[in-house]
Amino acid sequence: MSSLAFSSFSLIGVDAQKFLQGQLTLNTEATAENVTRYTAICNLKGRILFGLWLKKITAEHFEIVTTQDQAEAFAQHVKKYGAFSKMKLEATGSVYPQIDGIQTEFSNNETDIDAWQAQAISSGQAWISSQTAELFQPQELRLHQRDGVHFDKGCYLGQEIVARLWFKAQPKSWLHLVQGQGDAPAVATQLSRNVQVVNSIANADGYQALVIAKPDALAELSLENIELPEALNGSVARPQ
Repeated sequence: MSSLAFSSFSLIGVDAQKFLQGQLTLNTEATAENVTRYTAICNLKGRILFGLWLKKITAEHFEIVTTQDQAEAFAQHVKKYGAFSKMKLEATGSVYPQIDGIQTEFSNNETDIDAWQAQAISSGQAWISSQTAELFQPQELRLHQRDGVHFDKGCYLGQEIVARLWFKAQPKSWLHLVQGQGDAPAVATQLSRNVQVVNSIANADGYQALVIAKPDALAELSLENIELPEALNGSVARPQ
């Protein structure tokens, strides 16, 4: 049975949207209601501290899902940064994931989390857990191709670094889907100097994994590079 689990929160109050706008890579003001999008809170170096699935019910009511191993740290983060905001964060229990294209939705209906992991990995849906916190930048994970990053929305934690990478540079490494032989490597494992595992799961032929890699470095390993879904298969650089 999978050790992966998910915790749900509600954030309710007149300052909820304003608070999240200053925290998340996603533009909460422009986000459609009742759709779930994977987004991030970054550290000041522009690396993902918390990966979050966000659903906007109204501008004063948001549902947020984290991996269970990040739930307590996330709640403490909101308490610290939102101490003077008119809103309340409440834990609402365990929830279960279901694939929706290149996104995931959550409900109270129990699902097979191992099956979700396999589907998420094969559809390019990288997710952050406590073991991978502060390792990767949103653009490296192709979060912008999943509507999880807005580059013109204004200030948020790590925004200066994230925006600089988008407008003035480009990542040297980015998300790839690979099939490997042998046991599935643990998350955060360095397969080589320039190839690091984000998520992995065993399958009949060995394992499938999402890795952050330089393409040249990937070619040096005995891994099969599998094409991602079309929306996630293009260049991660800003279109010129």
